[in-house]
Amino acid sequence: MKKRSAQDIAESVLPPEVRPGQSVELLKQLHILTREGKLNQDSRRKLKQVYHLFQFIEKLLHELPASHSGPTLADHGAGKSYLGFIIYDLFFKALGQGTIYGIETRSELVASSQALAERLGFERMQFLNLSVAESAQSDVLPAQIDVVTALHACDTATDDAIAFGLQKQAQYMVLVPCCQAELARALNQNKALNLQRTPLAELWRHPLHTREVGSQLTNVLRCLYLESQGYAVTVTELVGWEHSMKNELILAKYTGQKKRSSGERLLALLKEFGVQDSMGGRYPLTMN
Repeated sequence: MKKRSAQDIAESVLPPEVRPGQSVELLKQLHILTREGKLNQDSRRKLKQVYHLFQFIEKLLHELPASHSGPTLADHGAGKSYLGFIIYDLFFKALGQGTIYGIETRSELVASSQALAERLGFERMQFLNLSVAESAQSDVLPAQIDVVTALHACDTATDDAIAFGLQKQAQYMVLVPCCQAELARALNQNKALNLQRTPLAELWRHPLHTREVGSQLTNVLRCLYLESQGYAVTVTELVGWEHSMKNELILAKYTGQKKRSSGERLLALLKEFGVQDSMGGRYPLTMN
């Protein structure tokens, strides 16, 4: 009988949530597993969240046409890069090609993520200390990116990620918006005038409703904008982020079919809510 190695024995007692072949060292470095290879309740929930989102992204990666250099993915607002590392470990590592770019404004997180990637031999991961808007002008990134992700990119950063995806001709965008405050501020500016103009303004007369309506309307406008620029859009609930109210997942697939009607409805909504002057520049329409 073949003698089992220490690594085989260690992997055999791992929690069932850990997938076969997954880097145990990575999960420990991300503090998902303890040093003893155990999962606490918080880590189990975190791992479930990342796996759930990975399932969406893995399907998109498989649908990409073959490329001599492999797929490219830009992860905006990467934070500690849990998602990027898991995607690399479960997909890019075995593929043997392709690159993941983690984009994050906090320099200390960029440095620690880069160090971890080097330690694990994840040589096709790069981390950039840039804002989403700055990354669109960076020479480090290629002219085209296949998949753009932005998880809980706060306020206008999600719009910047969409603009980035359009510039980079992304085939797919995976967005989980967060803290949509810009439109709520715009609704507040002309609240008294809009209350006289339309009974719809009752929807945002109270501050709590202003925030909620602003958040909802922002995501509706984003979806219409993506459709007007040639993307088929699916909106669903990101099951597995139970601890977060920001649970909306926007999946956009490029088809090249720009929907003029979506652009027209976007403009109509801006006018109806009285925010066309303050928000119109956020969604520059190019319709044939």
